[in-house]
Amino acid sequence: MATEYVKYVDVTKCDGCRACMVACKNWNDLPAEPQDFLGTMQSHANVTADTWNVLTFVEHENSKGNLDYLFRHSSCFHCTDAACEKVCPENAISYTDKGMVVVDQDTCVGCGYCVQNCPFDVIQLKNYKDENGKEYRKAHKCTMCTDRLDEGLQPACVTTCHTGAMEFGEKDDIIRKAEKRVNEIKERYPNAMVYNPQGVGGTHTIYVLAEKPSVYGLPENPKVPTSAVLWKDYAQPIGKAMVGGVAMALAGAFVANKFFDKKNGGHEEDGGGNRE
Repeated sequence: MATEYVKYVDVTKCDGCRACMVACKNWNDLPAEPQDFLGTMQSHANVTADTWNVLTFVEHENSKGNLDYLFRHSSCFHCTDAACEKVCPENAISYTDKGMVVVDQDTCVGCGYCVQNCPFDVIQLKNYKDENGKEYRKAHKCTMCTDRLDEGLQPACVTTCHTGAMEFGEKDDIIRKAEKRVNEIKERYPNAMVYNPQGVGGTHTIYVLAEKPSVYGLPENPKVPTSAVLWKDYAQPIGKAMVGGVAMALAGAFVANKFFDKKNGGHEEDGGGNRE
């Protein structure tokens, strides 16, 4: 089995410079998105199909009654058990040998089920027009710079972080580093914790948070929808063996529309969008 790698983000070292945002835009050749003033120093309300990471700013009154200005590098978590991968009816979303979650643009049909079921709201759709003027959509998100990883380089956002708030390395080493860091900052930040939610099998972006996840707009206990687990991990493999791939592809489209399309009456369950 290939060694798993993860991105480490220590929010207590972040100074909100946004160099990670600029590096991501530059490396991935993403267009600028002019934004209206949001009433805060935060540049974008959330990640988009053309802005794959956003530096979030939160004003928070801590347990001592003092004001903390909390920053967080926000991008795809690359879940070990990714809801987006499970609900995709076209198998357009997959894992790399290093554990990153990627979208095959040639296979993606823009159905949007991945967007609706992501518990972190990081994957988004982009609109396009073909040569005949027909509109179509594709899903986009952070790739963890898999093209750079394949060449032995680190993600662009990590290499540009001047405070050392972000690192990239082997999963076990990073988890140990995160746990050690939490112990070091507990006196200043009593609610400090490692954010690596097990409801999605753990993630490949591991955070050291100064406060509870909800303070940063993160779900406390994100989970993959039960219907997605039953379909992807049990019904689909058995069905393919019994009736073949084509029939199961058609069944997959029906199941996805029935259970994963939340905007049109699909079941919410305990997955995407859950902010417990």
